[in-house]
Amino acid sequence: MTAQAGICADPNLHAYYLMFDIKPDAFGATRAALAEVPALWQTLQQEYPDAAFTGLVAVGNEAWDELYPAARPAELAPFPAQQEGQRIAPETPFDLFFQLRADRLDVAYIAVQRVMALLAGKVELKDERQGFRYLDGRDMTGFVDGTENPEGEHKAEVALVSEGRFVDGSYLHVQRYKHKMARWQRLAVKAQEDIYGRTKVDNIEYESAQKAPTAHTRRTSLKNAAGNSMEILRQSMPWGTASTQGLVFVACCNTSLHFTRMLENMFQPDDNGHFDHLTLFTQAETGAAFFAPSQEWLVTQGDV
Repeated sequence: MTAQAGICADPNLHAYYLMFDIKPDAFGATRAALAEVPALWQTLQQEYPDAAFTGLVAVGNEAWDELYPAARPAELAPFPAQQEGQRIAPETPFDLFFQLRADRLDVAYIAVQRVMALLAGKVELKDERQGFRYLDGRDMTGFVDGTENPEGEHKAEVALVSEGRFVDGSYLHVQRYKHKMARWQRLAVKAQEDIYGRTKVDNIEYESAQKAPTAHTRRTSLKNAAGNSMEILRQSMPWGTASTQGLVFVACCNTSLHFTRMLENMFQPDDNGHFDHLTLFTQAETGAAFFAPSQEWLVTQGDV
């Protein structure tokens, strides 16, 4: 099988993120339209070879069974919503998620328009966001984003299902975060660094003994019962307007368990009451679970 290139793609300069719901009577037509998506990605890559374009489409938990009733990814489940007081990571289901990335903004926008034409009359656009690289790959908080991301061939090992009917597919969890920038910017740099557990300017992670139990890098660095790191591949990018800023967080993994455990560890206090203090300075506004199948799955409409 062939994974969709957007899952393990290298970072780009620009992105568009689109969320759709499928119209009740249009699941069959949408399934047929999605069969054309791999060819659309290839066409865009050939027309604009300098743009490093990659596309990705993923199907939501609630839409999967009606769109592809013959088989379901084993771990596709509702988004693991969290709420601890005013710290909330809500579930906001969507039927389809598109990630369109390129090093040219015009090409990314052309991809948006072609997706809209392909799905015209079949879906309703529910959410859209433009992402962009900020400085040298930093979040709007000023810290480098995705420092712990796997690299090289290890990307595929982390992000892609390795066997079975859904081989080369990926479980995706997508959130749009809105940062509390005024509150964040009132902090001294050292206080910000302590919250992340690494330095701001030169991006050096604290030694384990120096990290607070509430540090983001401690709360999200997990191991399973066998002592292996529970990794995810992040394909996140900042977004911003004149008045608001945030992050489109995209997690790709060969299992849904890793993201679920990380999110729980960020929001749920441990026995000593510790949680990820970064959650005090940003608010998740959306949260949805998807599966991005292989190109062959899309083209054959699930007949693989």
